[in-house]
Amino acid sequence: MRILLVSTAFSGLTQRFYTELVDAGYQVSVELHLGDPVRLLEGVKLFQPDLIICPYLTRRIPADIYRHYKCLIVHPGIKGDRGPSSLDWAIQENQADWGVTLLEADAEMDAGAIWASRTFPMRQASKSSLFNREVTQAAVECLWEALSVAKAPSFKPMPLDYAHPAISGKLRPAMKQLDRSIDWQRHGSAEIVRRIRAADGSPGVLDEVCGQPFYLFNAQIETKLVGKPGTIIAVAEQAICRACADGAVWIGHLQPKLADGKGIKLPATLALGDLLHTPPKTMARLFGASIKTLDIDYTLPGQQFPLQEVWFDLEGEVAYLHFAFHNGGMSTAQCRLLANVYRHVAGLKVKAIVLMGGEDFWSNGIHLNHIQAADNAADESWLNINAIDDLIRQIIDTPDKLTITAVAGNAGAGGAILALAADKVWARSGVVFNPHYRNMGGLYGSEYWTYLLPKRVGHEVAERLTAACLPLSAQQAWRLGMVDQVLDSHHSLFAVQVKQLVQRHIGNDLLVLEALQAKARHRCRDEAEKPLARYRQGELARMFENFYGSADYHTARQAFVFKQSATDTPINLATHRDTVHDDSKLSAAISNGKQPKAETLQNS
Repeated sequence: MRILLVSTAFSGLTQRFYTELVDAGYQVSVELHLGDPVRLLEGVKLFQPDLIICPYLTRRIPADIYRHYKCLIVHPGIKGDRGPSSLDWAIQENQADWGVTLLEADAEMDAGAIWASRTFPMRQASKSSLFNREVTQAAVECLWEALSVAKAPSFKPMPLDYAHPAISGKLRPAMKQLDRSIDWQRHGSAEIVRRIRAADGSPGVLDEVCGQPFYLFNAQIETKLVGKPGTIIAVAEQAICRACADGAVWIGHLQPKLADGKGIKLPATLALGDLLHTPPKTMARLFGASIKTLDIDYTLPGQQFPLQEVWFDLEGEVAYLHFAFHNGGMSTAQCRLLANVYRHVAGLKVKAIVLMGGEDFWSNGIHLNHIQAADNAADESWLNINAIDDLIRQIIDTPDKLTITAVAGNAGAGGAILALAADKVWARSGVVFNPHYRNMGGLYGSEYWTYLLPKRVGHEVAERLTAACLPLSAQQAWRLGMVDQVLDSHHSLFAVQVKQLVQRHIGNDLLVLEALQAKARHRCRDEAEKPLARYRQGELARMFENFYGSADYHTARQAFVFKQSATDTPINLATHRDTVHDDSKLSAAISNGKQPKAETLQNS
């Protein structure tokens, strides 16, 4: 079956659908719906799909398409729910359960016949987190149900009939900032956090902080601190704590509202800058007598405040190192902090260190927002890439501990390579890897990828993976050798399985000693063949040219940070438009576990 994915962007859900379908052997291509119906229709006609699936849309599908091709749309709502703010309303209204519906495209938005649906209990989490986990998993289940019945002659989708008892949703308007607004004098912490979480990812909750308009993101309830409602009463790491009617709320990230729309989302204290410590006299009433600075002792296990991004837990002879960076980006300071905590953990009397990352995003490499906000983007890029290189070198050179990567969330660019620095790599089923850089303005990449990736998959496949710029499922990564084991898709079961496997690996002292001795032999052999310093030198020489010798990376980074729409579907995704070569051959080779031929790495 030929399946065309039509999406506003090659989003996380679209990538998940892509990898699921490629794994199953379907002929898959992608066409981005960028607002040009003629161009979109041209792409559909070129591919001639048996089925069109739309995982993520912010624009209507033209009638010329859905009248001539079966077209199914993912809607993040229960049966009968309609409107563009479905999940926002569900979170803000504290719904106990929500769902996903797969329905046919129709003249009325979200009003087509229903092919499949799933419901799930609502976690107390942000919109982005719920979408990345529960919504995505439910959508994948709907996808497979629809494909199971697509060719069944007797199957008929369920029409949208509000008189039917199974249809309990309704048409909801787009949520406006007025609907999201916070009254710090009246609203309690739970209500405020729900409002911010319902807008997390996009668009944020517009509010006034230090006399200036900011969008609020990344919120958690504070259970001990209190103060005058509306005042900033504490800071910790780079988050601010603001008092409300019944307590206080931590806010991790802010984005200034600027006239040109080019405010950059940053950690709260960084976004506020001097405003935090020198507020205008007219705004003094917003502040209490003083703002407490809460120091974090990173040498202690466990989290010490709700939005702490780096911490470790100790369970017997195992250290679990968490780094739940917002959206997976790792700034220079965050890389250095993580390296310091890792160094401390590596000095403890433990047999294994498990790199847990974050649950929603394991890591996405260097932090493009921080780089964009820096006085000199090239200099900050250079500092950031060297900081993450330092971290990875430290993990590689851990001779007396077993190191294990437990990938629960998606990993991209340098974050996907960071995962390979450990001795063992375990991934949750459903994780998507993007082990490449070049779609960011031709960025070459560092993080010792020219050592770590070929070491696991071979030079030929490493070159093809980084050139093709296509996502890999956990299963594809396992077949290639990037991942040693794929575990359960549910986060809670994955965490349990990780702990069980770790105990199995460290339970026999003799086997642990043998594993460490083998690691030392391999590292000595590799270092003798080519020192790690030479890999880094070769990578950074190329990165220097990206940062200082060309505008391509900087242009691509700005487009990413400011969410500028693409002008066309990249050829590596729209294989039906590629008249030179067919990157679907790579997907097929990966699915079959084969290594397609390619030229060797330039600095191997």
